[in-house]
Amino acid sequence: MGIQTGRRRIAIRPVLTYAAFAVLVSMTGCGEREFENPYLFENRDMDLGTMLDGSGSPGGEDSGLGKLFASGLCVVTDESVYDTAEITSEAGALFDLSSCETLYSKNAFERLYPASITKVMTALLAIKYGDLSDTVTVTEDAVITESGATLCGIHPGDQLTLEQLLYGLMLPSGNDAGAAIAVHIAGSIEAFADMMNEEAKSLGATDTHFVNPHGLTDENHYTTAYDLYLIFQEALKLPKFREVTGTVSYTASYTDASGNPVEQTWGGTNQYMLGNRQTPGDLTVFSGKTGTTQAAGSCLIMATRDNSDGGEYISVVLKSENRSSLYDNMTKLISKIDN
Repeated sequence: MGIQTGRRRIAIRPVLTYAAFAVLVSMTGCGEREFENPYLFENRDMDLGTMLDGSGSPGGEDSGLGKLFASGLCVVTDESVYDTAEITSEAGALFDLSSCETLYSKNAFERLYPASITKVMTALLAIKYGDLSDTVTVTEDAVITESGATLCGIHPGDQLTLEQLLYGLMLPSGNDAGAAIAVHIAGSIEAFADMMNEEAKSLGATDTHFVNPHGLTDENHYTTAYDLYLIFQEALKLPKFREVTGTVSYTASYTDASGNPVEQTWGGTNQYMLGNRQTPGDLTVFSGKTGTTQAAGSCLIMATRDNSDGGEYISVVLKSENRSSLYDNMTKLISKIDN
């Protein structure tokens, strides 16, 4: 199926799998990102001839073909080359940030529930558009009563800094912190979700749609393993994101609605960083976010460094059966770094 564009120049997200690009790119690679008219992944098998320059000639001097593959982004072109039975989760992928190579991919474009990995985008927006020194007064929006929802234990009227809320969001995975951040940054949960979707679109994450800042299940709240890679690699560009997600324990001192002092210590959930799971080879996990709901299963995205050469990698596992299976699958993925 082609995309009818006439003489209008189009932009393609870097996940295409049609034969015409075989002469232009290798199995995995990089180029410069440009997204103007996102389209559904199902329509990616377009004819190269539909990409015209100003003269109407395909692949002309000014056609922009050299800009299709984003500089610094990994590309997934053909998942059939990977042993997809090796990973038992619904989706999984491993990306080399240094060489822009995709080292493994299974169902990277399948729309799935992200659970609390959603909070990577929430943190990205908080750091990018917020002032972390701001004092935030928690509103009723932070009252979350859904069974099984993870909380950092804040209450309406509490006053914390935005930075403290960021730790409450990413370490204990506080859905209440996510709501407080959203309302402070955008004025409402709905307005913040709009910001999340705009940011996702700007990053080329066109198979993503958010309706909340924390990842509680909603049929209209979904993403893909590849889109999560796009979002996470953008977040890793922010030193504060690396600092927060690289922390395993944080103590916040703030005041409650009556002005009384409150102190809470929050701990992280990544079993590699906590030392409860052994990291294979000479690798160090230095950032990441877990996520679990009944609908999403057990999920994890994380960044790993190869201590032998300093190379960094992003790995993502979505919809594993349980936490044990999640970490078994993740260990298999990052073991490929040494291969």
